[in-house]
Amino acid sequence: MKVLVLNCGSSSIKYQVLQMPDETLIIKGIIERIGEIDSIVEAKNAHHKIKEIMAVKSHTEGIEQVLQMIVRPEFKALESVNEIGAIGHRIVHGGEKFSASTELTDSAIKAVEENIPLAPLHNPANLKGIVACKQVLPKVPQIGVFDTAFHQGLPKYAYLYAIPNKYYEKYGIRRYGFHGTSHKYVAQRTAEMLGKPIEDTRIVTAHLGNGASVAAVKGGRSIDTSMGFTPLEGLIMGTRSGDLDPAILCFLQKNEGMSSEDIDVLLNKQSGIIGLYGKSNDMRPIEDGYFAKKELETLIMTMYSYRLAKYIGSYMAVMGGIDALTYTAGVGANTPPLRYIIAEFMKGLGFGIDEELNLKVIRYGKEVDISSEDATVKTFVIPTNEELAIARDTYSLVTGV
Repeated sequence: MKVLVLNCGSSSIKYQVLQMPDETLIIKGIIERIGEIDSIVEAKNAHHKIKEIMAVKSHTEGIEQVLQMIVRPEFKALESVNEIGAIGHRIVHGGEKFSASTELTDSAIKAVEENIPLAPLHNPANLKGIVACKQVLPKVPQIGVFDTAFHQGLPKYAYLYAIPNKYYEKYGIRRYGFHGTSHKYVAQRTAEMLGKPIEDTRIVTAHLGNGASVAAVKGGRSIDTSMGFTPLEGLIMGTRSGDLDPAILCFLQKNEGMSSEDIDVLLNKQSGIIGLYGKSNDMRPIEDGYFAKKELETLIMTMYSYRLAKYIGSYMAVMGGIDALTYTAGVGANTPPLRYIIAEFMKGLGFGIDEELNLKVIRYGKEVDISSEDATVKTFVIPTNEELAIARDTYSLVTGV
């Protein structure tokens, strides 16, 4: 079966076609600047690569362009769109309604709509892709794979906040967690690299990109994670503050005259790396400055690593130990200093890395065990593959396999 995987943003569509169940990537690409006259349409596979500029006015037109692209003869990908057996959609927020991937029936789509207040920037875009596919490929089954689903197994004592319970009952204010598809995939691969059934493992997965989160995965289930009601909580990120004293918000509102909208922009778009560094939210110049022993860059790298080390330690406590720590996503896989600093912070707890091997793991795309010989806790670098995880769930639900 050929599975089309879609990740629809507010003005973009990322896509892949995979042959299942052998998990072969057939073609992938992206459409950017949807709604503009100079939209960018890209596709590539082993046979060909293309980039075109054209007007793509809507997500429906975007899906049509995706389907046109994947049947172009130079790619040798699909002869007809009728070969597509199922469509898997990445959906950011499933709220409490979805604890697993599901077929996108009318009632399921309505439930995704009801979760828009929890993800006002993401769920509407995801819905555009679903509606567009129903229009263009009405007979092809569609599956929703939710970023929040993997974390729906958190115990109540882990997901509730210590605020009046009426706000949980009225608005659903609780810890949801995100990056769940990535955490689940990486935890499964970690168990395989450990050579153990995932049910017998205690793993911490660190998904570190511009957005970043860490999860405690015990026996294959997420029992805690750093992102909360929104993706703002937790680690220091590219433009997000992560954890801070909530009284700071009241202080800024009073002393700076900031509105709630101002605070939202400050914490989500002007904080984190870009707030500390002032030049960009890119970790690469921070890494360069760290190696050059520059004071500011070294401070930022240490702050970033220290925050993560504290989360790892707390997750070791609630899991009763740890078998492996796994880094993934762009920053996690491509930033040797943070892995080194964390190993130094935690060397008394069984952590240790091969420093030479750690420095060599700079090309994203390889699975590597960077543990030192004397380490009792394994440290891995494993590239995430959310598209493959979505394709697996989609194929499984459609075929019952």
